[in-house]
This record gives sequence, structure tokens and C-alpha cells, in this order.
Amino acid sequence: MKIVNYPHPALRVKARPVTAIDADVQKAAGEMLELMYKHDGLGLAAPQVTLDYQMIVMNFVGDHEREDQQCVAINPVIVETKGGTVNDREGCLSFPGLYQNVRRAKTVVVRAYNLKGELYQMECHDLAARVWQHEIDHLQGALFIDRMGSLGLSRSEKELEKFIADFEKDKKKGNLPPGLEPKF
Repeated sequence: MKIVNYPHPALRVKARPVTAIDADVQKAAGEMLELMYKHDGLGLAAPQVTLDYQMIVMNFVGDHEREDQQCVAINPVIVETKGGTVNDREGCLSFPGLYQNVRRAKTVVVRAYNLKGELYQMECHDLAARVWQHEIDHLQGALFIDRMGSLGLSRSEKELEKFIADFEKDKKKGNLPPGLEPKF
């Protein structure tokens, strides 16, 4: 399992709902958590590792030793936003090194299933709310660059061009590891 970078086509696919939480889904969740921690992330969505289903893993403080902050969410939905919006710095594991301000809701109420198939709901604020929104966007094929304002996009133009050039170069050389084509 590997995290794919922009503009890999898997990042733009709308993920399908999980219909059964089987051994493959549980194994993928564990591998995604390992990858997220290895890359110092706060969250990772299944499409970022070319899986076509609705699952995200998160740790709101990014610390593998703080399992109380760790969360696996299957078929997550935002059921409510409140508290206005906040414009703050955001990054993404599929855009290494790129950070820009993105406007997000300050508070979200989310509902999802855990790995045991139990439905849960939680209200999150500030950074945790931002992580939820960012990762759920991935499940819809939306990226944080889609949420940037025109100034953020303008400031990111060179980095985005480099991501595209690197992807095309790796594709031509056959350097994209096997199994990284979208699995849908």
C-alpha cells in the first residue's frame, strides 16, 4: 500500500459505500493507519491509497501513542455544521509539502461506522473538525486545492505544476509501482 500523489486519477473518484466490514477492510484500515503515522499525517482516506470505498483513518493529534485520538470511520457523513467558518492552514499527504489556507466549518457533527460495524456520532471542533471535512472530501473526489481561494491557488501554481510533471515523468518511465492504478 502506498499513498498516491496528485494528479493520480484515484484521487478524483467518488468512493462507494462499504457494504461489509470484512477482513480485507480491517486489514486496509491497519495499513492506512501505519502509512498515516509514517508520513506524519492526521488523516488518510481510502482513495489516497487507490481503494474505492468510503473509509478514513484519523488521529487528531497525529501521535500513534495517543490511541484515544485515533479513529476509523466507515461510510462517514457530516450531519451538521455550526459555529461559522475558519480560514486556516491545511496540507494533504497526497500533496507533500504544499500548505495553503482553506475555509472550513468550525464545528461539525459526523456519523460513521467503526470497524465493529457500530454506528457512532461525534461533535468535533477546530482542528478535528477540519480533519473530518478534509478526509470526507476525499471520499467525494474533492481535494483541498478545490477549496482554496484564488490567492491560494495562485500561490500554489508552481507546486501543482511540479506534481503534474513528476506524475507524467514517472508514468512515462513506468516508475509508478504496480497495483497503483485505480482499483475501480
